[in-house]
Amino acid sequence: MISAVIANSLFAVPNNHAFPSLDDLSVFLAVSTAVSRHGGFRTAARWLGVAPSTVSETISRLERRLGVPLLLRTTRSVQLTEAGRALAERLGPVMSEARAALDDAASSQSKVRGRLKLNVPGAVMVDILPPLIDGFLAKHPEVRIEVMVDDRLVDITAAGCDAGIRYGEHLAQDMIAVPIGPRRQWAGVAAAPSYLGRRGVPTHPRDVLEHDCIRMRFASGALTGWEFEKEGETLVVDPPAHLIIATATPAAALDLAVAGHGLIYTFGNWLEPLLERGTLMPVLADWRLPFDGPRLYFSSRFMPTPLRAFIDFIAEQR
Repeated sequence: MISAVIANSLFAVPNNHAFPSLDDLSVFLAVSTAVSRHGGFRTAARWLGVAPSTVSETISRLERRLGVPLLLRTTRSVQLTEAGRALAERLGPVMSEARAALDDAASSQSKVRGRLKLNVPGAVMVDILPPLIDGFLAKHPEVRIEVMVDDRLVDITAAGCDAGIRYGEHLAQDMIAVPIGPRRQWAGVAAAPSYLGRRGVPTHPRDVLEHDCIRMRFASGALTGWEFEKEGETLVVDPPAHLIIATATPAAALDLAVAGHGLIYTFGNWLEPLLERGTLMPVLADWRLPFDGPRLYFSSRFMPTPLRAFIDFIAEQR
């Protein structure tokens, strides 16, 4: 019954109003994803790069157009109605197919055109993704690329993205994942020579509990873990934070470590240039944690031309 109401509302054109715009429907999908992740208008607005008031006005306009409420709003929360949930579930695949069809129509055998929107964690924006984008745009200059940085695992279809990049998370069954960047990475601890000269060098992971530590916090509020591995033994340590820096600004955390403000635990590919220059020194090097590198993931059902070209480019680089 709900689906019938939605279908009738979408395809009927009362009072000569136009069909809801793709932009309005995209905003609704972003809101539905944010709500399912305990977010709301502000989270959706951050993903879309617009003001929360714009998101609210867009949803209200869409509700008036359809004649049914899509969201239940209170002073404390926003929730999808039954109609809103049904619309989001059916609209996501349709919007993805529409975007793929438009991109395919804009592209030819000789030129790739259209939009490529990626959802990625901040970790790949330092030294993995930017050079790939640079090389890809040199080859396909008529592709428009948008990068949505979010450390949480987002429903890329509902968020209007063509693909995502993640480290090791469990993905839905209809997703395909291919390596992007280094196949193997490591995480470990480092500190400035000046700091180690004052405080001494830890010889065991538990020793970091007695040190000043620079911690990093995800957008979700959780602190990044300090995990160590040696000869089959794994330890997870939760050291006190002398400084806490958002994961979105890793350069600031590294700069503070270089300035001698404490131990830092982070990606080896970020530490290596500083270790080579001697501005940071390795700590607990025999306890470094190895892990699989990032993967590009995307739906097996929809592959617009720009995404297909990007996947081919990654394969060439590897």
